[in-house]
Amino acid sequence: MTLLTLELFLVVAGVVVLAVAASIARDASHPRRWGAAAFWALLALALIGGKQLPPMAVGYGLLAMTLLAATRQVEAPGFAAFDPAAIDADVARLRNRLVWPVVLVPVIAIAAGFALPLVRGAGFVLVDPKQGSLVGIGLGCVCAMVVALRVTRERPAPAVAEGGRLLQLLGWTLLLPPMLAALGGIFAKAGVGEVIAQYVAAVLPVQLPVAAVVAYCAGMALFTILLGNAFAAFPVMTLGVGLPFIVQQHGGNPAIMGALGMLSGYCGTLVTPMAANFNLVPVKLLELPDDYAVIRAQAPFAAAIWVFNVTAMAACVYRF
Repeated sequence: MTLLTLELFLVVAGVVVLAVAASIARDASHPRRWGAAAFWALLALALIGGKQLPPMAVGYGLLAMTLLAATRQVEAPGFAAFDPAAIDADVARLRNRLVWPVVLVPVIAIAAGFALPLVRGAGFVLVDPKQGSLVGIGLGCVCAMVVALRVTRERPAPAVAEGGRLLQLLGWTLLLPPMLAALGGIFAKAGVGEVIAQYVAAVLPVQLPVAAVVAYCAGMALFTILLGNAFAAFPVMTLGVGLPFIVQQHGGNPAIMGALGMLSGYCGTLVTPMAANFNLVPVKLLELPDDYAVIRAQAPFAAAIWVFNVTAMAACVYRF
């Protein structure tokens, strides 16, 4: 028997999201009151139900959420502006202690990922080794929340309300990463990689080892730009270009190929609006006048990092 599971933290997240849905439903001033409440309630039910829900029910729920987002029913209301003087006073009072909860999350996640799967007894394990890192992240977030309340001396109710405000500002973009990652898995199952391999072999001189590296890294970046997520592009490009040409045809190292290939995909993440949670949400949170300000700032670095990845892979993947 496993005591701490990922599903437990998903249920906790679902309860929080359900509380946000209930608060929206009670807010008569919300411009999209019932549509927004329905969106967050459907997400909460999916998180709480988990594997107990039929896949078909989850699919129809996602379609309903997509329809609500497409019809602009999930837009956040106009929240009251913060008092700059009060914020400056809190910053002066708390200073570097504000960083403690942020640092605590990765520290606990790494430590718990290694240590928790080792705790076991007669007939039980504390954490499934396959879920150790994810459970560690959940524990890290819970501990960080407790420390944040302690450091700021804030009550739980305002903290929950602020969390709900941030969730509404993120809106439908919260669903993009998991949905795009699932799309990559669907593409891989559908054999898209094999089709890409045929086109690449017909168009590019992949009989040259360096050309295969360029094709793989370029494909990872381009597919990530289109899909918005390197995890979605990875199975497609690895099965279509990486394994057949770099590994099987030229004897490249699959570990080096995969690591630098993912980094090439992340270069695409930096320059695409499809990665809305990275590139569009910060614009909303910071209230920047240019919707593409983050992308413009990141584009030169993305190009430089991509060139470095191609050079490093070409130099190392066939030698180690």
